[in-house]
This record gives sequence, C-alpha cells and structure tokens, in this order.
Amino acid sequence: MKKRTMFLSMLLCLSVLLLGGVCWAQSEAGLQPAVTNVPGAQYPRIGADSRVEFRFKAPEAQKVQVQVGAVQTPFDMIKGADGVWSVTTPPIVPGFHYYYLVIDGVMVDDPASYTYYGVGKDSSGIDVPEKGVDFYTIKNVPHGTVREQWYHSKTTDSWRHLVIYTPPDYDTNLKARYPVLYLQHGSGEDETGWIRQGHANFILDNLIAAGKAKPMIIVMSNGYAAKAVPAAQPAPSGPAAGLLAEPRMTSGLEEELLNDTIPLIDSAFRTIADQSHRAMAGLSMGSMQTLQITTAHLDTFGYIGAFSGAGFGAGAPDLKTAYNGAFADPAAFNKKVKGFFVGIGTDEPSRMRDGVLAFHKTLDDAGVKHIFYEAPGTAHEWQTWRKDLFQFAPVLFQ
Repeated sequence: MKKRTMFLSMLLCLSVLLLGGVCWAQSEAGLQPAVTNVPGAQYPRIGADSRVEFRFKAPEAQKVQVQVGAVQTPFDMIKGADGVWSVTTPPIVPGFHYYYLVIDGVMVDDPASYTYYGVGKDSSGIDVPEKGVDFYTIKNVPHGTVREQWYHSKTTDSWRHLVIYTPPDYDTNLKARYPVLYLQHGSGEDETGWIRQGHANFILDNLIAAGKAKPMIIVMSNGYAAKAVPAAQPAPSGPAAGLLAEPRMTSGLEEELLNDTIPLIDSAFRTIADQSHRAMAGLSMGSMQTLQITTAHLDTFGYIGAFSGAGFGAGAPDLKTAYNGAFADPAAFNKKVKGFFVGIGTDEPSRMRDGVLAFHKTLDDAGVKHIFYEAPGTAHEWQTWRKDLFQFAPVLFQ
C-alpha cells in the first residue's frame, strides 16, 4: 500500500511539473520542505509535530552533524550508501532558528537554506510553523513597501543603511502623513533582521488590514553605531573591536538616531514629526538601547517598547536613578508617555526573565503605567519578538 501511495504521488507530481507548476513532494512521514529553503531544495523538511529532517550529501566526510541554535548539542547525522547524511530531530520549538552543519568539525552554512544575518555572521535559518499562529505570515491583504535608504552619517562619519517599511496606502494617499516607529534589532544582528527573520512588514500589513493598528512607517537602523574617532585617536583593532565584544560599537546610536536618522526620515518621508507620533522599540540589545535613549529624551518619543531586554539582573532597579531617573516621578512619566510596553518569553533564560519580572513588579509597585506581556512557550528568539510586536503595534498612536 505504501509503495502504491508513493507511486501515485510521483505521478501527480510529474503531472504538476508538466503543467508548469512547482511540486513540493511530501515525504512518507508527512514532512514538507521548510519555507526558508532556497528554491527547489527539498530538505530540510518539517513535520506536523515540528520534527525536522535534514539531509546533506558529503561522500568523503567522516562525521556530519547539524546544530540548531548556537547553544544546543549538535544532532549526529547518519551516512547512507549514496553518501547522503540524514537525521530527523525531535520536535523543535516553533519559530525561527539559525542552524549550521558541522562537517568533520568545521561549522558551515547549509547550501539548501537561505542565509540570515545573525550572531555576527550569515547563518542558515529554518522557520518552524506554530500551529494556529499566522499573524506574521503573508496574506491576501494590501501590502506595504519595504525600502532601503543609504545616507552619510555625520556622527559616525560613515555610510549607513536603513530598512524602511511604509504602509499600504503610502504611495497612493499622497496627502496623508504618518507616525513613525524606530525598531531596533538585537546583538549580532543588523537592520535587516526585523524584516527577514521577524516579518515585521507582514505583521503590520495584517494588523492594518484588520483595523487593529494605525498605518505607520517603521524605520530599522543598525544598532552598531560607533562615533567617529579623531585622527589623533586610532580606532580599536583586533579581537576587541569585534561587533559582539566592543561596547564602543554601540556608543554612538543615541547621537546618530537623534541627529542623523530622525532628521533624515522627517525630511524624506511624510511623517508627523512630533513626540506623540514617534515611538521606539527593540529586542534584547535593541531593547536596552531603546530604554536608554527614550528615557533620556521623553520629549522626543511618546511610545516605548522593550522586548526581552529590560531590568537589572535578578534584582529590582532603583527607579529614582535607573534609566536617567525617568521613573522617579511616576505621575510625570505617565502623563508624558502614551504607551509603555515590556515583553518577555516564558522560557527565556532565568537570569534575563527574572530581571524583566523584577522590573515589571517595580514599575507596578511605583504606579508606572505599562503593558506587560509574556509570550507563552518561547525563549530568547524571534517567535517571542514577533509576538511582542504583534501586541505592541496596536497600542501605538491610538
């Protein structure tokens, strides 16, 4: 019976191909190619129970493994007679994950996968669907436009790159002006992450179409912004200058954002350029940057979103001094800030989660108005931040 079913499936697939279509052949176990595969690649495949089947042809290799996520133990792959290595993993947590092949001890990207900039380098990625969750998938609704903008920054004395989302009616409703959300990525990632890994454009498209969020512009900039170094002061070099190791690489973001990025956006796009129509949010490192920048400039930002990056270790912060003393007078903060959002995943590392929970409780006890959200079953990963944005965007500019 199984052979008959496979034969009929092959005939059906051949018919589709002859008619000019694309056939994603389903495996016997019900696994299907990941949406993050390059065109034509049949593996990795994902099952309905979130198991993932990886395959890689390396006839001369002695040992091949696949590592999903930077800290998980690699899965050993088994070599077949045809030189193809394979493994089917246990169920993997739904959401986007970076992954790598380890071939005889050398970590490489999988040529069957698109690459995504994360952990300081291009990495293979796999997006495991979550049952019943489609808020970040592309749908048959009006779509906004994702643009790219290069400009020269006076702060960094370098060419910089922005990724910008404009809402569906931006190019047709030419008299309309729009509020702006400045949205930051995390450590080791860049300004492309919120679109390629996070699907921020589809999240907003779907929310706007459902009438749950205001049409808005989203500006995504690179959080690594080092101030220009005077000629007499040489820039750091060597390992200490790496993106993940050198705090100097982020030290200029505040000045860059206020003096370069925001003026550029307000001059080049039809924005509503005031505090009540300007928001900033970020994930992890970007969350900490957001809090430091917005709390020092409450006259500039009316909405604040902190995704997986608020708090001070496991201890409670002193609100009289924390974050530029912005919370020392809760009534004044509540009056000035129209929306303050704090998010965390329920399965995040305990030190990070405990810190955010302590921050949330301290804010509550002090009477600082904020929305607290816990993404169920997710860790320090894009599925958490997708859900954070989905919850945060409807709060903005209402």
